[in-house]
Amino acid sequence: MSDDERAIRSAIQEWMDASKAGDTGSVLRLMADDVLFMVPGREPFGKEAFSTASQGLEDMLMEGRADIREVTVLGDWAWTRVHLAVTITPPNGRSIQRQGYTMSIWRKQPSGWVIYRDANLLTTE
Repeated sequence: MSDDERAIRSAIQEWMDASKAGDTGSVLRLMADDVLFMVPGREPFGKEAFSTASQGLEDMLMEGRADIREVTVLGDWAWTRVHLAVTITPPNGRSIQRQGYTMSIWRKQPSGWVIYRDANLLTTE
């Protein structure tokens, strides 16, 4: 495994750990400034919209597992295919479970690897 592949795998785990801890700042640092997220049923959105949506999740408990199925590095670009399973529980509420695949394009920057594009195909169980 190359150093770049290890760094990307580490970034994915950092994203999962920061999400569980409610550390939106750390998650945002793993994104390119011009990141685009694509999810079913809505127009692609960027970092600012992601940050705004995350503010609404501050009181939620998040548990998740990222099963990395593929990491391919080509110079300063890479892509990953990951199966995610996520459970979000609101305070005094009923848990919501989502799972499915993501396909992410990563870009290497001086600060490290960041997500440039992300297609998230998670669905509610």
